[in-house]
Amino acid sequence: MTAHTSAKTPAGGSGRSSAALTVRGSATGTALAAAGFLLVAGLAPYVLYPVFLMKVLCFALFACAFNLLIGYAGLLSFGHAAFFGGAAYIAAHTVKEWGWSPELGLLAATVVAAGLGLVFGLLAIRRQGIYFAMITLALSQMVFFLALQLPFTHGEDGIQAVPRGLLFGLFDLSQPLTMYYTVLAIFVGGFAIIWRTVHSPFGQVLKAIRENEPRAVSLGYRTERYKLLAFVLSASLAGLAGGTKAIVFQLASLTDVTWQMSGEVVLMTLLGGMGTLFGPVVGAALVVTLESYLAATSLPVPVVIGCIFVVCVLLFRRGIIGELLARMPKRGG
Repeated sequence: MTAHTSAKTPAGGSGRSSAALTVRGSATGTALAAAGFLLVAGLAPYVLYPVFLMKVLCFALFACAFNLLIGYAGLLSFGHAAFFGGAAYIAAHTVKEWGWSPELGLLAATVVAAGLGLVFGLLAIRRQGIYFAMITLALSQMVFFLALQLPFTHGEDGIQAVPRGLLFGLFDLSQPLTMYYTVLAIFVGGFAIIWRTVHSPFGQVLKAIRENEPRAVSLGYRTERYKLLAFVLSASLAGLAGGTKAIVFQLASLTDVTWQMSGEVVLMTLLGGMGTLFGPVVGAALVVTLESYLAATSLPVPVVIGCIFVVCVLLFRRGIIGELLARMPKRGG
């Protein structure tokens, strides 16, 4: 009996050591990827057009916010354009008409998006699957109708010539590099919130709900509260991305709140890799780059992007980053 116990002890210790090595390796890989991204992003405006890079960062944050909901909570929303576009209108209106500073305009946009997310969540979170997706789509279409009819949105003209102003009264955002590094800081802050959420006990519960909600309920978790909180957080970050885009392009228009925008963020997330941290960033960069390049040609942009999406789905079922992570050799195995 003693010999049997002593034979099992090293095996258990080896298993714990392998798990620890795997966790350390994952953390190290994430830290190296983040450091590499910051280095490339910091030098990019000296090589590429800053406005293009800012557009990539805005949509990357939007896609990361959406990925938090679908990739980790398992909730497919077709209404995220309501948060993105609605926040864009709020940021543009408060900055242009009320004379607010850009940071207050972005704060107002984020708060309004969080409020919309709470309303949407309370109405839709009790449903699952296609019913949840259709409810979010219907609510998003209501927001689109309001954006078309309300006087302060200016209908099809949108809110134009939005001033960028001074950030904290010190930094002139009319300077391209200043605006770019501000957008980069906003993206890094939003991404850090998502990273911390995913790696927290709350994030682990979300993953458990995604994998097997009845089992999570049997363990005593009130899953509806977790999903609602995830929905509100995702809506808030999507609103932050939309408000930032309105300040960058000095414009809030109906294109930000259409159902096509909701479909576009789904496309970005699936292309990059659903359920991965950096996948939506890669997907957003790919889609924005294709749209910018194809706009200067005679090719139909939606058709080309649709064909690329079909090819990626057939060849990379987990998305680009998902396939790369799946084919990497496992440490500690």
